[in-house]
Amino acid sequence: MGLIYRKRFTVGKNTAVNVSKSGLSVSERVGPVTVNSRGRVTLRLAPGITWRLGGKRR
Repeated sequence: MGLIYRKRFTVGKNTAVNVSKSGLSVSERVGPVTVNSRGRVTLRLAPGITWRLGGKRR
């Protein structure tokens, strides 16, 4: 199992800059849906439960 590094900086009320080993991305939350600059779409079903709809698998 590898080591994962991620850091999230809040820029606005619904916008964040994410820093990880693979680079930077920006994500924006619109209601229960979060869309990031890499094309990943995440749907929040309940607190702590999400469903990833798009983006590249790693």
